[in-house]
Amino acid sequence: MALNKVEICGVNTSRLPVLTNEEKELLFEKIKKGDKEARELYIKGNLRLVLSVIKRFSGSNENADDLFQIGCIGLMKAIDNFDTTLQVKFSTYAVPMIIGEIRRYLRDNSTIRVSRSLRDTAYKAIYARENYLKNNLREPTIMEIASEIGMEKEEIVYALDAIQSPMSLYEPVYTEGGDTLYVMDQVSDKKNKEENWVENLALQDAMNRLNDRERHIVKLRFYEGKTQMEVAQEIGISQAQVSRLEKNALRVMRNYLR
Repeated sequence: MALNKVEICGVNTSRLPVLTNEEKELLFEKIKKGDKEARELYIKGNLRLVLSVIKRFSGSNENADDLFQIGCIGLMKAIDNFDTTLQVKFSTYAVPMIIGEIRRYLRDNSTIRVSRSLRDTAYKAIYARENYLKNNLREPTIMEIASEIGMEKEEIVYALDAIQSPMSLYEPVYTEGGDTLYVMDQVSDKKNKEENWVENLALQDAMNRLNDRERHIVKLRFYEGKTQMEVAQEIGISQAQVSRLEKNALRVMRNYLR
């Protein structure tokens, strides 16, 4: 058995065994017969798998040691449920189980509270998906999951969306040459498009062409949404004067913007 001298999450991997395929098969035969020592050795031989999975969650705020512990639970569940007759590598089966266990932990510890009924529906769908994947070696459709657990597909989609962990806009998605691309760099801003920004600059320049009283009236009328009567009462002139000053201000601004 080879050894790898790396320490991650407090785990000294120099003490972890690297199992060959033949050793794994022999250990699994012993595990199925209830050999606890074989199970323990098999777990240790696959801890690097857990360590590789939790790297995917490096953007979360959760403690890496906590994620490692949760990942180990997923690993043990994978060992207990793995079927060697399916001709599938253990890692192929175990990785989704480990990821699923970590995601469930993150959802349950999310600051956004989701109702118990929604969580139950989502977990039923997740378990149904895992069982289907194990038995059929392919991803099920939403309709197949809905048929399996006897629920409407819309309910399942809504429940699964509800338990998704929110993603930070500052979460890195790509790094090259020291330059990092964040989620916010890929999100379009429909409210503050470039053309709107340019228009706002032009309007500001047009506002600067007005005298102080006209500028004040325009701000009260069109930025604060006050009526001419309210403006008149606030600045102490008649409504007719407000109307006249407003019309003149708008004419000056239109002429500038043409």
